[in-house]
Amino acid sequence: MNETLQYRGYFTTIDYSPEDEVFHGRLAFISDLVTWEAETAKEVKPAFHAAVEDYLEACASEGREANLPFKGSFNLRPGPELHQGAALLAARLGVSLNQVVTDALRDYLAAHDLSSARQGSRQAAKG
Repeated sequence: MNETLQYRGYFTTIDYSPEDEVFHGRLAFISDLVTWEAETAKEVKPAFHAAVEDYLEACASEGREANLPFKGSFNLRPGPELHQGAALLAARLGVSLNQVVTDALRDYLAAHDLSSARQGSRQAAKG
């Protein structure tokens, strides 16, 4: 995904089909399949926003929770050596393994100049 749009916490893929002459996409990072189409570049954002609104309304009318793109947890499989090193570091620092991994991920994202990492760092500093 080269360019991303975000609306109400949801992200979309953006693709163009030369054959059909339409832009199209789907909501990213959720298990439900939600797609949209737009005939012009100016229609991409409104089509994406409408897809999010329709999805949220459909979930509400069905009485179920909408999928959230990021729940704040994910499985990590670093291998035994990294797992051991991180666990030993956590014990030495007197913090949780989760804190060591979270700090490492925040530092990695900040080093790659991703705005969400900077925002997370600011939020952590405030909290």
